[in-house]
Amino acid sequence: MLRFWTMLAHYHGQTWNASELGRAMGLSDKTVRGYLDLLTGTYMVRQLQPWFENLGKRQIKAPKVYFRDTGLLHRLLEIPTRQDLLGHPKVGASWKGSPSSRCCRPSNRPALLLVHPGGAKVDLLFLHRGRRLGFEVKFSEAPRHTASMRGAMET
Repeated sequence: MLRFWTMLAHYHGQTWNASELGRAMGLSDKTVRGYLDLLTGTYMVRQLQPWFENLGKRQIKAPKVYFRDTGLLHRLLEIPTRQDLLGHPKVGASWKGSPSSRCCRPSNRPALLLVHPGGAKVDLLFLHRGRRLGFEVKFSEAPRHTASMRGAMET
């Protein structure tokens, strides 16, 4: 299970692929899916489910995986200090996990994600009073509009 936890830490903020992780561990995709469901059920991991409607376009339907506890995530990724985190390739994914854990508590309305193969992407999508409210989370000193944001608004 520790090996699964460690490998799952590298999926933080990424689209879940049970087959890929299963092959890497020498297990079936059904087994690793069961492990992920166990961690989700114990509130250790969040699966941010995709939003999709019949938009006439193909969309990604796999969830993204987020550790609810960034301290545990950093420990599994062997990131001991803030300075080490700032120089680590997973700093952006770690940053994206924070709003996900704060906005998506069980008492709040569920958040979703929108990912379209053409590049449109929204990290957090809330359906509120018939409106879609999308949020893109970036770790950047100079935030700006991106092509994926414009694509998401068009979609």
